[in-house]
This record gives sequence, C-alpha cells and structure tokens, in this order.
Amino acid sequence: MIGGGYVGLVSAACFSEFGHEVHVVENNPQRLYALQNGEIPIYEPGLDTLVNTNMRAGRLSFGNNIAAAISDVQAVFIAVGTPPRNGDGHADLQYVYKAADEIAQSLTDYTVIITKSTVPLGTSRKIAERIRQKNPKLDFDIASNPEFLREGNAIGDFMRPDRIIVGTDTAQPERSQNVQAILRTIYRPLSLIEVPILFTNLESAELTKYASNSFLAMKISFINEMADLCDKVGANVHDVARGMGLDKRIGQKFLHPGPGFGGSCFPKDTMALMHIAEEHQAPSRLVEATIKVNETRKTNMASRIIAHCGGSVKNKTLAILGLTFKPETDDMRDAPSLSILQRLDDEGAHIQAFDPVGMETARPLLPHTVRYCSNVTEALTQADAVVILTEWNEFRALPPEFLKTHMRGKIIIDLRNIFDPKTMIEVGLQYYSVGRADLSLAPLP
Repeated sequence: MIGGGYVGLVSAACFSEFGHEVHVVENNPQRLYALQNGEIPIYEPGLDTLVNTNMRAGRLSFGNNIAAAISDVQAVFIAVGTPPRNGDGHADLQYVYKAADEIAQSLTDYTVIITKSTVPLGTSRKIAERIRQKNPKLDFDIASNPEFLREGNAIGDFMRPDRIIVGTDTAQPERSQNVQAILRTIYRPLSLIEVPILFTNLESAELTKYASNSFLAMKISFINEMADLCDKVGANVHDVARGMGLDKRIGQKFLHPGPGFGGSCFPKDTMALMHIAEEHQAPSRLVEATIKVNETRKTNMASRIIAHCGGSVKNKTLAILGLTFKPETDDMRDAPSLSILQRLDDEGAHIQAFDPVGMETARPLLPHTVRYCSNVTEALTQADAVVILTEWNEFRALPPEFLKTHMRGKIIIDLRNIFDPKTMIEVGLQYYSVGRADLSLAPLP
C-alpha cells in the first residue's frame, strides 16, 4: 500500500484483517514514526484497535523502503493524496506519478498495480505509460479500484460495502481476466456476505467515483434548497425529506438539511468532475450548480445566525458546538465552520468553541480570537446564543434545561436540527432550526 494516509491506512488495516500480509509505504517521517509505534495520526473510530491487532499478528507493517515493501507481492495499491491543484481546482497528481515512478524503479516480477486514489479519467492509463517508459521490460497490469469510505464509518464501509468497483484494461481480454481473478482473491472474504464486484474498463471505474460523490453532494444541496423554501412557506423539511425518501427511486440517505457539505471528498470531487466535464466538452451544469449552491449556503448560514441574534453579533458571546465537517472525525477540510466563524469574527462576535476531537485541527484554520473550550459547559458559560454546527451525539443528548441554566441568553440556533423544537420552546428558549418554520419560535427574518 503506497501511502499511509486516510485511504491507505484504512484499506491496509482492513486488508490485513482479511488475512492478507500488507506492507504500507509512508514517506512522511512523523507519520511513519507514529504508525510504527502503534499511534494513529488520524481520528477514525476503531482504526487504532484494528491497526494494532494486525501489527501484533504480523500481517501489517510500515516502512519507507518501497523496494523492500513491493518485493514478491501480487498487488501494489497506490493510495496517495490527490488534493485540489492550487488555483484551478484540478486534482493534483504529482504524488500519484511519483509513486508510479518509484514502483517502476523497484518492481522486478509481475504485479498488478492498482489506483485506489481518486484520480481523473485516463490517469490509470497514464500511470501504465510512465511505468513502461521507465521500465520497458517490466511485466505488469494496471487496474482502478476506487474507494467509497465515509469518514467516521470507514471500517464498516470497507468491511460491508455496497459494491466493489474494479476497472481493468478490457482491450486485452486475457490479461483483464487475470487481473479480475487476482482482485477477486484479494476481496474474497466479502463474498461471504455476497458483496457484488462490478468489473468495468478503466475509465468507467474512475468516473464512477466522481459521479457517485457528485450525485450525493447534489442531493445535499437539493434538500438544503428545499429547507430554505420550507422556511418561507411554513413547511417542515423533515416531512418533505421523508416523503421523498420513501420513494425507493430516491431513497432516504443524504436528505438531511444543514449548513452545507464539506470534507475531503465532496468539495474536491465535485470540482474535479466539473473540470473533467469541461475539458471533454461535456459540461455538467448540475455539478456546477451544486458547487455554487453549497458555497452560497455557507455564506447564508452566517447571515442567518446574525439575523437570529437581532441583526448584530458585535460584542456578543456565541457558543459554537461542533467544528468538524461531520461527527466522528477530526477533519476540517472545507468544513462550514471555517467560513461561518470567519464571518462572525469579522462582525465582532466573541466565539467560544467546543468540538469533541477537532479543535487541534481547527486551531490553525480559524481566527486567532476563537476561544477553545474543554467541554460544553465552558462553551455555554456567559453565551448570548448557542450555535450547533456539527451533530455530535453528545450535543444531541443535551437537555434543554441544561442549556438554559448554563448560558446567559436564550437563543439556540440549531443548524443541524438535532433538538426537538417543542421542548426547547417549553423551557423558555428562543429556538431556531433549518427548514422547520412550522415548529420554530418565529419565521425566518
């Protein structure tokens, strides 16, 4: 496994749990040192146990010597980062190509080289071309096996996936069949739960990842727009979402309103797909609109908070509960809190924030004036208003009386709709949520 980041580490740990011997190549000295000592540099529930168990069993190891790691192996997975390229939003493939070059210099026997990183269409073929140029005598095949892991539930997603997508070079049928057989062997434990494996050509596998994430992002943006409409007409977005979701053609997932999507996948992949479509003269207007709606959403959420605070937050103390883009992760990439808190700080608010695991990650990204609290109670102290930005379970469990007792003001701005409006209002709190105008204290200003 080339790359010990989020995708590489989770995949390596799960493959070793399948019973395979997995060697992880990681070039970052600090990360490598942590991994070799059983320390997990990312937050993912259950990953520390899985890694340490398989290290003790001798099935999982970490190092920085690629030649030693890929000696006498059946498959090499490339799982390095593909962040947005500075300035234009295209996927940055420098780490992918560097890994391919090192593989070409180190491999001696037949191996299947598999891209697990999210890469634009045609990248797998370009990897194959680079390897052939650097090592013309090497016998190898290329495959694309995109990951579909949700942060906070990555192990479950890997062990109980909806499907496995594998792209091969179908122009060479015999070699393609051989690659398919190797990948079936690698994923054989999942056959016990009858997980379907879809074999496609390389381009289809690469596009499936972008198309899947962009479609899910589009569902989020759609329900957020419906939530805004519900606020205006007196409807309840949760009833609307349930009415939609009961239609099996639509489904209930990703129909939860909020302050906009973030994280490592949706913002990056929608932007990359938009550029891919433009480059091939097949522009995707829906994806373009999804990106615009999401960015506008974050801006509007800051304005909504200010409006619910009487039109100004200057010199007001705001308790911010949740900073990460979603619960069960410390990931702050494109989190709504980044733009929202910057705007609130610009408007003169005093921000007291608490997040169960994300504060250290958030600290260098947020205004230096933000005060980070050790628990919910500290964040609530002397707060004029409370804003829910991430739906951590420990926030869901907060009794209305607890909020009223520990804060100074009475305003609750719930951007994740985790509380019951009726119980909030009954204790005397001014409660505002998203898309539930029929249940809130007052219509959206």
